[in-house]
Amino acid sequence: MATASAGKEELVKTTLYELHKEMGGDMVPFAGYELPVLYKGENGGVMKEHLWCREDGKAALFDVSHMGQIRWHGKDRTQFLEKIVVGDIAGLAPGQGCLSLVTNEKGGIIDDTVITNAGDYIYMVVNGATKFGDMEHFKEQMAAFDGEVCMDYLEDSMQLLALQGPGAAKAVAKLLPSTVDLVKMPFMTGQDTTLDGIEGCRVTRCGYTGEDGFEIAMPAEHAVSIASKLLEDPTVNPTGLGARDSLRLEAGLCLYGNDLNEDINPIQGVLGWTMGPPKSRRRLEGGFLGAEHILTPEGKFQKVEKKRVGIMGMKAPAREHTEIYNADGTELIGEVTSGTFSPCLKAPIAMGYVTTPNAKAETEVQLKIRNKMQKAKVTKMPFVPSRYYRVPE
Repeated sequence: MATASAGKEELVKTTLYELHKEMGGDMVPFAGYELPVLYKGENGGVMKEHLWCREDGKAALFDVSHMGQIRWHGKDRTQFLEKIVVGDIAGLAPGQGCLSLVTNEKGGIIDDTVITNAGDYIYMVVNGATKFGDMEHFKEQMAAFDGEVCMDYLEDSMQLLALQGPGAAKAVAKLLPSTVDLVKMPFMTGQDTTLDGIEGCRVTRCGYTGEDGFEIAMPAEHAVSIASKLLEDPTVNPTGLGARDSLRLEAGLCLYGNDLNEDINPIQGVLGWTMGPPKSRRRLEGGFLGAEHILTPEGKFQKVEKKRVGIMGMKAPAREHTEIYNADGTELIGEVTSGTFSPCLKAPIAMGYVTTPNAKAETEVQLKIRNKMQKAKVTKMPFVPSRYYRVPE
């Protein structure tokens, strides 16, 4: 998960603010917080930070403390969550997590979220720019829910770091107890643990770069010492929001507020898989907000008029709101929602929505970039192959 920038309210500083400044962080407003877009220094800048994260044996460290961390308690917590998100939460084994979507009554996406069955509670991470709106929505739904559920928002008392890249496991292992075997820890699983001997931490093997990685939660008073310890490792490089955005786009992952919003449903967003495979329980039962606008009574996807696609082949980067036309340039068929120059492919890449008949890979299109038409093609995503961790058999 990633988030679009919020408005100009009083900016919150994360616990690592001074450390970012010391390391040459170029601080910008993002989701109501002041966060580094990049770092100035030998290994700094969006391009270098991005490529470091993809390099064998190396890892990128991001401050993602703006994101909302919630613990759900109460005997009916699973039942409640299955009303507000589309995923199979009851089917999560202890320690197992999933990417899910919070939907509204129309089936539109309020947010994307990672949810983990933490045993005694359910651990949820939501986007920074949307977290307060999400929680208002959750409270409204709790008021109408006939069951026992409690939402514990951790505010800024817990900070969150993301360590991403092929070297992430080796780097984080140095801080974990010897009893934690990362070789046997699958992607999208998490556990409460100590880090560098500090109690009250949590490590989840997940991330938003297309690489192996971990999201690491720790009490705010220990965030600087844990981040500093990780950064002592020469394979770990501090990385800003600029590279986070280009990494997630190469991986074909959505930025909420750009690629997803309350008027886009999971089928249009090509995220139907978050509800499970055909004939799975959630597809057949529905039961979440807006399900009747997303699924047929048989659990099939309803037809949609537009779909999210990848686009390549244009000579110049296509930014958000760039118009997409059909092959001969006569018909407006959609618009770009995210675009950048791919440091790995050394070419422009973009994501956007086009009318469903034009959503097949290899469909030729034209983009209107700076008032000039440029030829491009619809392409499959991810743009760069993902390397999520798999436990050896």
